[in-house]
Amino acid sequence: MTMDIERRFVAAADLRVVTGEGLKQKLRGHAVVFDSLSEDMFFFREMIAPEAVDRTFSERIDVRALIDHDPAKIMGRLTARTLTMQKDQRGLLVEIDPPDTTYSRDALESVRRGDLTGMSFAFRGLKDQWDEKTDPPTRTVLDMRILEVSVVTFPAYPATDVDVAARSLAAFRQERGYRPSVDLLTRKLHLLR
Repeated sequence: MTMDIERRFVAAADLRVVTGEGLKQKLRGHAVVFDSLSEDMFFFREMIAPEAVDRTFSERIDVRALIDHDPAKIMGRLTARTLTMQKDQRGLLVEIDPPDTTYSRDALESVRRGDLTGMSFAFRGLKDQWDEKTDPPTRTVLDMRILEVSVVTFPAYPATDVDVAARSLAAFRQERGYRPSVDLLTRKLHLLR
């Protein structure tokens, strides 16, 4: 179990501007997509199980909506009722009621033009499962606490976030008695630093 924050990018083709009550514009899209493989993240691929988001709802975590994971650019918040989230068959659908700020208006325009099409989420992984029969290995996140969702410009996997998953894979391998003479995972992590 790890308590480090991880961030993941989701290519959200369904991210769009919608008109809500009183012609107010909102952002809507899936911040998390279930059972869909990520891109190769240097030494593993990842997917999110549908049950992984349940804890966020049951613990009533006060999730924030940001731009590019920047806490200075907050667009919504669950407790303020300016962010709503619901689990559907595809994933975690979010709707953001952005404030009338310069950065929010810029984000709305960028989404409307199709320049900004991605979403991301930050989480603390609590339980995962590894499949090493795939190449590269596949991590399935089974339980997590979602801390924030973001509209993002670029997919970003900082080395510290990759390191979190690397430690999880290393722990899994140790439980199974996997002890290669030179751990390829360690060499790849060294290259990322």
